[in-house]
Amino acid sequence: MTIDETNISIMKHLREGRKPYSEIAKSLTITENTVRARVKKLRDEGIFTITGLVNPSKIAEQIVAFVGIKLKTMNLVKKGEEISKLKGVISVAVVTGQYDLITILMLNKDYGLLEFYTSEMSKVSEVQSVETFVAFESFNLNLPYVL
Repeated sequence: MTIDETNISIMKHLREGRKPYSEIAKSLTITENTVRARVKKLRDEGIFTITGLVNPSKIAEQIVAFVGIKLKTMNLVKKGEEISKLKGVISVAVVTGQYDLITILMLNKDYGLLEFYTSEMSKVSEVQSVETFVAFESFNLNLPYVL
């Protein structure tokens, strides 16, 4: 699927996930059916999702952490996919630089960093080292709630 300016405009409008298709259509001077069809195609092809996100700083006792992971293997994609399935993981990215992967976690008082490392991350083989960065304050960070 080609992502054209209309698709990009529709996705920008849907940053407000509950914005009516009729308003988007009016703003872009296209029909509501066109908006609906394009959104369906974008979703069907896995390009775009509409999801509820939370601002973790507004929810009591939530912890957001970024984890830099160095691996003993070069099978980065397989390890990234494996880590992405662990409890508390929001996202994993294969990156350049001193780490092989960067992971975003959302944890809470009942399931914190200790529990994540001892019950989840310990199951992953070929991890050389990790470095954890806890976010004390974040800006424009909205995440799916996973716990």
